[in-house]
Amino acid sequence: MKIVLTDAQTVFDDLVTAAPLRELGEVEEYGLLPYEDVAQAIADADVVVCNKTLLDSHTLRFAKNLKYIGLFATGYNNIDVEYCRAHGITVCNAGSYSTNAVAQHTFALILEAYNKTAQYNQFVQDGMWKRSATFSPFVYPLNELAGKTLGIVGLGAIGQAVAKIALAFQMNVLACNRSPRTVEGVRQTSLDELLRESDIVSVHCPLNADSQDMFNRGAFAKMKRGALFVNTARGGVMVEQDLFDALESGHLGMAAVDTLRVEPMEEDCVLMRAKNCIITPHIAWAPVETRRRLMGIVVNNIRNFYNGTPVNVVS
Repeated sequence: MKIVLTDAQTVFDDLVTAAPLRELGEVEEYGLLPYEDVAQAIADADVVVCNKTLLDSHTLRFAKNLKYIGLFATGYNNIDVEYCRAHGITVCNAGSYSTNAVAQHTFALILEAYNKTAQYNQFVQDGMWKRSATFSPFVYPLNELAGKTLGIVGLGAIGQAVAKIALAFQMNVLACNRSPRTVEGVRQTSLDELLRESDIVSVHCPLNADSQDMFNRGAFAKMKRGALFVNTARGGVMVEQDLFDALESGHLGMAAVDTLRVEPMEEDCVLMRAKNCIITPHIAWAPVETRRRLMGIVVNNIRNFYNGTPVNVVS
């Protein structure tokens, strides 16, 4: 079979490569195809594997041999599933590969906000500890997580993993989910109550019509004064200007986000100017072990499809 990778640069580096896919067939690997070049590049493909490449009726129009689209991702909003269904193209995603990685990064952001390790390291690197009058200079206020309330929006696999870590820190955990889920130590509540009661709000829901712009001016206004907002889900769940305003006004104490509405970050992204805002470049999912696990799932999905037992099918 001929396998075309349209945006390999978003997954591979020197430590994680496309070698396992080459065991399945001929692989044509593109680093990052522009939208206007996708249609020609995949015209004779049997299989297309992508991460964020937009595969719609325009880019798929020449792909008459295409039988299968595999995703280096859980989300599939970049795939026109209706077109694929109508043309007999199976689409499979890679679910649950990054649960532990995203939960870990969520707490890396929370701990940075509460322990200020980067700021204190910079204080030391700047030579300020050498000139300190005391052995413990109280330059940046620190806080304990124990006893604080964490509100989790979206109690899927990642949300549950975050809850487990929070409970280990002896935090109180609230959660809001579209359908009730029983998780030990977690109290489910309405979104309004969660916003009102939480010291930290962490988002782990998918981006869809219900969650688009969920965290807007009104939602931020309902949060505790001084609260921390964390988003390792999708940039589209928050209105960036409204988050900026909530930080600038001092109503929110801090924000820590790994995703933005437009990625890579736009030159004029308003959050670049926000105070008390930590931004990481959508890397919560990207540890080496996580990407290797992802590759294993993608290869296994293709094998299962050609064996007549497809798994992780979304269309």
